[in-house]
Amino acid sequence: MVVINLRLDPGSGVATYLQLVHQVKQALRLGVLMPGDQLPTIKEVVADLAINPNTVAKAYRELEREGLVAGRPGLGTFVQRSLGGGVTADHTAHRRDLARWVRGCREAGLDHEDMQALFTSVLTDSLREDIA
Repeated sequence: MVVINLRLDPGSGVATYLQLVHQVKQALRLGVLMPGDQLPTIKEVVADLAINPNTVAKAYRELEREGLVAGRPGLGTFVQRSLGGGVTADHTAHRRDLARWVRGCREAGLDHEDMQALFTSVLTDSLREDIA
């Protein structure tokens, strides 16, 4: 059984339920969660994060609306499909490359925001090239 540890960033400015949705989607993209895996129960998330059960239910409904998960009455919420492109081994190699890139950026004096802006810029340029 895969356990995903959901967490909140109160200073992010992102609604609590959306933070949960984004974390589940990230786990799906990275292959941490796979079809058939069970998400933590609403009761478990409420106990871990001290949030309203309706907030967790709203996040799970959003994921269900997108066809990513499905609730099974009395059993829980289960992953229906993944979001990842490529295989997990590819992710591992790319993650290693990105970690090396981040170390190089830090050594060059770039902070988190600098790296994020640089990465976003390159990603945006790449997407424009794919369209052209």
